Amino acid sequence: MKVLLLLGLVAFAVAEVTRFEGDKVFRLKPVVDDHVTLIKELADSMEVDFWSPDSAELVTIDIDVDIHVPAAYTDMVHTMLQQNDMEHEVLIEDLQEAADAQADNSEVSPRTHSYTKYNNWAKIQDWIASISSSNPQLISKQLIGHTYEGRPMTLLKLGKKSSSTKPAIFMDCGIHAREWISPAFCQWFVKEALSTYGSDSQMTNLLNQMDVFVLPVLNIDGYDFTHKSNRMWRKTRSRKSGTSCIGADPNRNFNAGWCTAGASSNPCSDIYCGSKPESEIEAKNVADFIRRNKSIIKAYLTIHSYSQLLLFPYSYTYGLAAHHSELLKVAQGASAALRTLYGTRYTSGPGAATIYPAAGGSDDWAYDLGVKYSFTFELRDTGRYGFLLPESQIKPTCEETMLAVKYIAAYVQKNLY
Repeated sequence: MKVLLLLGLVAFAVAEVTRFEGDKVFRLKPVVDDHVTLIKELADSMEVDFWSPDSAELVTIDIDVDIHVPAAYTDMVHTMLQQNDMEHEVLIEDLQEAADAQADNSEVSPRTHSYTKYNNWAKIQDWIASISSSNPQLISKQLIGHTYEGRPMTLLKLGKKSSSTKPAIFMDCGIHAREWISPAFCQWFVKEALSTYGSDSQMTNLLNQMDVFVLPVLNIDGYDFTHKSNRMWRKTRSRKSGTSCIGADPNRNFNAGWCTAGASSNPCSDIYCGSKPESEIEAKNVADFIRRNKSIIKAYLTIHSYSQLLLFPYSYTYGLAAHHSELLKVAQGASAALRTLYGTRYTSGPGAATIYPAAGGSDDWAYDLGVKYSFTFELRDTGRYGFLLPESQIKPTCEETMLAVKYIAAYVQKNLY
């Protein structure tokens, strides 16, 4: 009986859903060192979830700091900010309301897969199976491994079937679990590629001459967890001996200046770098595939949110990449293309200098491996909704991002190396 009771408690713990009633997201504007110190002290004394930058360690003067504060602490935080004359605003008054309001696309049945909804993992998995068999001349799938919790990591390969090996572009989405607009874009890209092949000359040309590998969700365990248990989860779901804290940040887990700047060796941190490079099986599976195919992979694109940025190496150092001026030119061209549709403004530049240092990122790792055209997108918005971008913005976000991705792809196609 005791065993059954324990099992029941375990099942309950697994299914528990984190709620955010009364939680707020503040935007802080530190302008003096005392402000920075205060923010770091806040982070030490209470459960503060950093939205931007990714952790307290990265806070400096003159950058906007977006933090999610639990309801129990909001009054105290508000008082401390006023006492210290720190300029601030409340971006989200009630985080639970904002999370519930994300699903504002009521035209589509929540039971079916839709390109304008945030699909859960079960729906995405079914979609991968059906779309990969929809047009054997243009799309196929391959398993590149399994996640920590055993979910299949299925890579989609888009491109006109060819007897010879073609140069390729690799794109992944959903490396951070809570950035839901990211997997939505990978799904949108696949749909657009298949539906416009033959009518859109740029896409036709691209898929005739190159292949595009798309990993719709990299951090599947984390993504599934955000749908079932905690919407604000970021990391993987791996377990380590010696700590009860779960997961590592897969985008601090690649072997590029690993665990130096902008990463943490504390397993409880949201930017925990893992126990060693590629300790996270999801990062290792991706790295193994890219290493195996590095002779053909000419571009690496990784999709994140939020901030409206188009970044390129380096993030682990302030030093400029060998191809800095060319990468900047491509990023600026892609940002300009994106802006033509809805006027959305992106900032482009190298990661460390444009936002903040972050070691162990997949883009820096791919670049150092020899993939010259390596870019990180931070999609909409600039903080009004942050990670909780409403579904009504999926379509415009994906449409404009397609223009940037197609710009980069066309450039790579003309500048193969």
